[in-house]
Amino acid sequence: MGDYECAPNLPLRQRPVDIFFTVIFLAFAVTSVISDLLPTVSVDFSPASGNPLVQGNYWYAHDADPLFMNPPVWMRFVTGLSAFVYGPFYLVLAYALVRGRNWIQLPAVIYATMPFTRRF
Repeated sequence: MGDYECAPNLPLRQRPVDIFFTVIFLAFAVTSVISDLLPTVSVDFSPASGNPLVQGNYWYAHDADPLFMNPPVWMRFVTGLSAFVYGPFYLVLAYALVRGRNWIQLPAVIYATMPFTRRF
């Protein structure tokens, strides 16, 4: 691979940027499950539900985004992509950062460009 030599992996505590992004990716993974899984599987949002996740999604849909209350099929595909593809990939990203794995670079670049491909 030429004259380039990879530096040995530093311990995670010496990589504050990796710690920051690990926390962010783990938070994104959790929010993918909390906010996108429920509309994907057609959970009936109700303020009277005993489930705090359903109640939180109800109040979000009621106050900010009524489309989440009764999502159309196309939206269920979008939220399903987030819940079943993006969410697990955030976990893979966090794992690779914690372990200092370089193999994540190409998948991360491909993943990072995915939202832009829908715009063109």
